Amino acid sequence: MKSEKEMLKLLYEALEEKKAEEIKVLDLHGITVIADYFVIAGGLNKNQLQAMADHVEEVLRKAGFLPRQIEGYSSANWILMDYTDVVIHLFSREDRLFYDLEKIWADAKRIDVADIEKLK
Repeated sequence: MKSEKEMLKLLYEALEEKKAEEIKVLDLHGITVIADYFVIAGGLNKNQLQAMADHVEEVLRKAGFLPRQIEGYSSANWILMDYTDVVIHLFSREDRLFYDLEKIWADAKRIDVADIEKLK
């Protein structure tokens, strides 16, 4: 089984390929038991958000990671992809500002893009 860190690297690359906006990775270790990481990214419209979700699911499936649940795909304002230890939040600009998960989880450590690139 591949590690969470490998999953994060694949996930980040998949989101970048689909031109996701402001990709943030929050390390939730020691803060909550909900998940170990939240990945938050934005998209410009419904089509882009759905394309991001489809691409992420395909890339992760090929690597052996299967989602427990995916919600919000039809409306595509906030698509939540639950991979147990890693939960992905894909937001429209408006909903990202409204829900402001980065502020709610302000205690979480931010994982820098450069650190993700270095993950093995």
